[in-house]
This record gives sequence, structure tokens and C-alpha cells, in this order.
Amino acid sequence: MTAFPDESFVTPDGRTIGGVLMEMRNITLRFGGVIAIKDISFDIREGEIRAIIGPNGAGKSSMLNVISGFYNPQEGEVLFHGKKRPPMRPYQVARQGIARTFQNIALFDGMSVLDNIMTGRLTHMKTGLLEQAIWWGKAEREEVANRRKVEEIIDFLEIEHIRKTPVGRLPYGLKKRVELARALAAEPRILLLDEPMAGMNVEEKEDMCRFILDVNDEYGTTIALIEHDMGVVMDLSDRVVVMDYGKKIGDGTPDEVRASKEVIDAYLGVAHD
Repeated sequence: MTAFPDESFVTPDGRTIGGVLMEMRNITLRFGGVIAIKDISFDIREGEIRAIIGPNGAGKSSMLNVISGFYNPQEGEVLFHGKKRPPMRPYQVARQGIARTFQNIALFDGMSVLDNIMTGRLTHMKTGLLEQAIWWGKAEREEVANRRKVEEIIDFLEIEHIRKTPVGRLPYGLKKRVELARALAAEPRILLLDEPMAGMNVEEKEDMCRFILDVNDEYGTTIALIEHDMGVVMDLSDRVVVMDYGKKIGDGTPDEVRASKEVIDAYLGVAHD
């Protein structure tokens, strides 16, 4: 597999990849007697789009949950900016600049698109409950600033026409875009996307691919994603880590992963000579 240089470099398609931002080192995660992740190591570099793939039950979502603080591994270390991260709750990880979307959409159906996206600004809200209730002075200025940021994201993702619509009335593809908007509202350093294209038609997938690339390019956001659509993975990703039954069986560029016999046999179920 190709070794990436330690310093920043520019990919053939013009994206700038920096140094290691997060490292998973010898991660093992157990649920009772079941091993979901077994001794896996890989890193995520600043500015890259990093894919995690594998068949159902491979441990991909469990790994994303380790990164986002939902699970704490029994063995191994998570390093962020070169420092070992202690066991954290998800809200603490969010404050570090890590946001995510979910495999199953997790939005507030009765709230408008705008209000759903505003919940992504919670880590940026510093005023107390009393100040917010009075809505004066610092609280008012903070609210205006947060709404301005949310409106920018709404424009960026081209959902101005539904900004006041209750999320429960939206079709599936637009709900996925609103969830992406809410994650972006946190202004993350690392954006975790759990099957962002699942259940979408071809046109919706094309739109989501475009927005993911734009987020990476225009915001400079590092992205780690789980996705089953191999065409999407190969088109979007700078590097791909492949999991199977909780183990890592591949890690490299899309072309390297695509050519790996072990990956083809395990993930695609097709042997070759």
C-alpha cells in the first residue's frame, strides 16, 4: 500500500492533504463475548476524505462510534492531534470538533428545517438559560450570529425553499441533506458520515456526492465516511480502510484497495487468480 508523506501534499485532483489528525491505534471493542473490532489501527489525515468499507457486520459503525465517543474501546488508544484521548462522552468529543450523521436519520420531525439545523450550534452557545429566556444583550447577539451561520449552510446546501418546513414532511433525500446541514452547523474539524447515500436514488446520490466534495473543498473539512456504494467510495475517497469480521484487511488508495485479492474475496465475494 502507498505510504503518504508526513508533510502536506496535493492530490492529483487538487485536494490538499495534511498531517495525521486522528489515529486509531490497536483498537479492540467487545460486547460481552462478541468482538466487534479486533486490533485495528489506521489514521485520518487533515483535509482528506477517508472511507471505511466492508460487508454488513464488519464493525464499521462500531468504529465510527468509537471515533465519536459513543463507545470506549477495551483496548487500544485514540489519538487526536498526537495526544491520547481519554474516555469521553459524545458531547465532549463534539466540543473537540467532531460531528456526525447517522445511518438512521436522527432529526426532530416536528421542528422546522431551520430549527433542526440550529441544534447543531449548541456547542457554540455560551450564554445561560436565563439570558436566553430574556433574549437581550449577549444572548441576542449570540442568537443572531448563530442564525447567520445556519443561513449560510442552508444556502450552501441549496435548501432555502424548505427552511421553514417541518422535517417530518420532507422526502427521505432532503432529510439526509438536513442532517448533513446540522452536522456542518457545528463547524467540525472532522465530519463523520454513516452511510450518507443509503436509500437514495441516483439523482439524490449525485447531489450528496457533490455536497460532500464541496464541504471538503470549500470548508476544508476532514471527512470520514461509511458507504456501501463502491462507485461512490472509489470516486470520493483519498484513502480507504477495509474491515471484515472486525478485522482490517485493507488500507490504501482506492486503486490499491480495488486491486486487493483479499478485499475482493471478502467484500465482493468474488475470487480471482
